[in-house]
Amino acid sequence: MSTEPLEDLLRRLAPQVLGALMRRFGSFDAAEDAVQEALLAAATQWPEQGLPTNPYGWLLTVATRRLTDWIRSDAARRRREQDDLLATPPALLVAAAADQVAPSEHDDTLTLLYLCCHPSLTPPSQIALTLRALGGLSTAEIAHAFFVPEATMAQRISRAKQTIRKAGARFDPPPAAERAERLAAVLHVLYLMFNEGYTATSGPHLQHPDLTGEALRLARLLRRLLPDDGEVAGLLALMLLTEARRAARTAADGSLVPLPDQDRRQWDQELIAEGTALVTETLSRSRQLGPYQLQAAIAAVHDETRRVEETDWPQILALYELLEQVAPNPMVTLSKSVAVAMVHGPDAGLDLVTELATDDRMAHHHRLHAVRAHLLEMADRRPAARDSYRTAVRYATSLPEKRYLEARAARLADR
Repeated sequence: MSTEPLEDLLRRLAPQVLGALMRRFGSFDAAEDAVQEALLAAATQWPEQGLPTNPYGWLLTVATRRLTDWIRSDAARRRREQDDLLATPPALLVAAAADQVAPSEHDDTLTLLYLCCHPSLTPPSQIALTLRALGGLSTAEIAHAFFVPEATMAQRISRAKQTIRKAGARFDPPPAAERAERLAAVLHVLYLMFNEGYTATSGPHLQHPDLTGEALRLARLLRRLLPDDGEVAGLLALMLLTEARRAARTAADGSLVPLPDQDRRQWDQELIAEGTALVTETLSRSRQLGPYQLQAAIAAVHDETRRVEETDWPQILALYELLEQVAPNPMVTLSKSVAVAMVHGPDAGLDLVTELATDDRMAHHHRLHAVRAHLLEMADRRPAARDSYRTAVRYATSLPEKRYLEARAARLADR
């Protein structure tokens, strides 16, 4: 009998069951809804009745029955499309899988990831659909993670499914010519999911561990499916090395603690060791470094330093310069400005920030003004630093970040 926690078991089996249904019935919308019904039934019945001998077969049976019931009820409109499907009793489909769990788990899971990250969808819709289809999360759970009403999230997921259907997406791996681009979309979705969980863009809480945990689980799964891909390894390493600092990121009252002020004894050394080993392995094997590998290398330099004063800023700056060449974007340059300030002085860092302020994408972003304030404070230009902190407060949408920035401004005013 499995000792795996029920929630973990259901999340692991959800994409396998969904893949089996989609191979047979083809409809992502209906199949995904049927899987959600089966997961809900399992979560309700298994704690009382005990774990079935074949959990996968049980879920597949329930989901198939739900789906065929819906098909029959809609037969007047779709009879010609579904006659062949209804000719095969659900029991036969279940029997074929009764003795094995997800015989094509590799293909199904990766194909599902590609489908959920279809290029016709916006990033928020890609994340929501991934959490539903591969994470097994309910609409209510996803809505809670993003601090939106359940009805709003239900509409987002429904629109995403309709968009995929209208785009003519099929349950097949994308053509070889598209796979690199589609994999990049998958990695980006997992990256966004993790970042939203680690530093929520809005709401009363700084972190949402459910999101980071699910992003990590899916990144580990993707690493198992694509063990030779350097960027997959890099993304997983970046998540591990970032997650390792979670316990030190907030004080007892929930307020934000910036990296330089964190108690590094609270960092998770097992995650750091795992992430560092992964970075070392992928950097030694990769002929061409990607953005996730470089970000992971930067995180490793921070995490391996016992005292903040010993941080190897020249190495971090060199890695940021490489990252800026590989994946140029204003957020990379903003992070680089801090490294520049630590190596060449705050005025050099401020020069970069001043250039960024002319970029419309950054002018109203709270992090640009927060970094400027930090560098002005380093330069002992306190009134200007205080004003920049107050500007950052106006643009910030996360309550913990607002409070942190307000506290920094108030401290400068008092001094």
